[in-house]
Amino acid sequence: MDGVGVHKSPETWEVVRLGSFVESEKGKKPKKQVRERSSSYAMPYINIQAFEEGVIDSWTDGEGCRICHDSDFLMVWDGSRSGLVGKGMKGALGSTLVRINFPSIENQYAFYFLQSKYEQINSRTKGSGTPHVDPELLWNYEFPVPPRNEQRRIVAKIEELFSGLDKGVENLKLAREQLKVYRQAVLIHAFEGRLTARWREENNDKLEDREQLLARIRQEREARYQIQVEQWDIANKAWMEAGRSGKKPAKPRKSLDIDHSPNALSRKLPDLPEGWMWVRIGSLCEVVRGGSPRPAGDTRYYGGTIPFLKVADLTRTAGVYIETHSYSIKEAGLHKTRLVDPPVLMLSNSGATLGVPKICRIRTTFNDGIAAFLGLDANDLTYHYYFWVSKTSELRAINQGAAQPNLNTRLIQDVMIPLCSREEMQIVARDIGRALSICDQLNADIDAQLAKSQSLRQSILKRAFSGQLVEQDPNDEPASALLARIQAERAKVPALKRTKQVVVEA
Repeated sequence: MDGVGVHKSPETWEVVRLGSFVESEKGKKPKKQVRERSSSYAMPYINIQAFEEGVIDSWTDGEGCRICHDSDFLMVWDGSRSGLVGKGMKGALGSTLVRINFPSIENQYAFYFLQSKYEQINSRTKGSGTPHVDPELLWNYEFPVPPRNEQRRIVAKIEELFSGLDKGVENLKLAREQLKVYRQAVLIHAFEGRLTARWREENNDKLEDREQLLARIRQEREARYQIQVEQWDIANKAWMEAGRSGKKPAKPRKSLDIDHSPNALSRKLPDLPEGWMWVRIGSLCEVVRGGSPRPAGDTRYYGGTIPFLKVADLTRTAGVYIETHSYSIKEAGLHKTRLVDPPVLMLSNSGATLGVPKICRIRTTFNDGIAAFLGLDANDLTYHYYFWVSKTSELRAINQGAAQPNLNTRLIQDVMIPLCSREEMQIVARDIGRALSICDQLNADIDAQLAKSQSLRQSILKRAFSGQLVEQDPNDEPASALLARIQAERAKVPALKRTKQVVVEA
């Protein structure tokens, strides 16, 4: 017996074995089911979604079914949510559910008792495949039984207190949704120039016009190109001196001129303030993907000292920067991937978590689920990071017809980004960071309050079943009299005519 101890109960209470008084019956899948209700198929099939959300997605004619009623409550018996209880409803009982009833005891009182045991029941399931409720645990709980009138008072008090908690939780969840809207509004305003409107008014002398902005970008691009040519020249000479061994260094390609005309991927672009302009990402930098030595895990390539990033390294890392790695490769694996120097902006471009940007602060290689933006000025990276944060939802909505979501480099290069003077870009990034930091803190506070609400709920249930939630009334009939009456009534009913407890007791 795995009885769970309770506080010493009031004198008018009794403690019994839960399975001694329960009527229970496991559901059964109907022989016939249809998606649409009709005169022949008018009985709802009650599954988890039905009792949790009130959503009926299947109907049956009732043949071969086990019926549950509004007066029952239901427990999930099989699967990952085993032990979850919910209010009953009239219909054909689902095959993964059990209907439960406590004759002569307030059903809602027993319902809340089992609700208080959910975490324990769920964490101690049986079965090597599909988990299911352990009957030995469930039916051997020590069940505190107060007088019948007190049961009603306890249920009323629980529901009163839970109603207040539910309202608070509803408000907290609403606030969390409003924060999501606010975050997106901050990003939209930032990249339309509205977030820094006052700053421009106060710093008019620091602004560039569009021609100056274009000239600066072209000058910086040309300077970076010349550095790349010099580096290539050195690498090429070293390659020739080594007897032309290995792969010949590739000569850098000169980028196309600045393209700031809307393209096919761009929806109607909003107007920008004076001095701002839309520019194609591919005109600012080189967008490249990494690669993976094959076969995966081959010790000839993996397990060395060179960092190797995978998509999960980006998506599971909180914040703006990535400075650690989970995998590494050997020098022999460099021919199949790409080595980049920090700082560099990266973007996850495949799988369900595509569109997550990070600024990488380590010299690293990376797989083909990641794109890197080579050639962006280090001073501009935070601005670009927040721009891609603002595009995540839009990127995930792009359908290329592949089985797994994926962004090729052409699509990334064709995205249009709004640019302004470097100083204003830094102010934009600073203001976004401050606003989103406040949002993050508020979200953390909301999560803490939601966790506290759940703790309060458990505290209410604990007090309820230890006789501390409502006062005892000396005029109430003691539970011992109630239990004696239940036993006498059960003794009058022949064993074969009692409700069959399909769920085996311990």
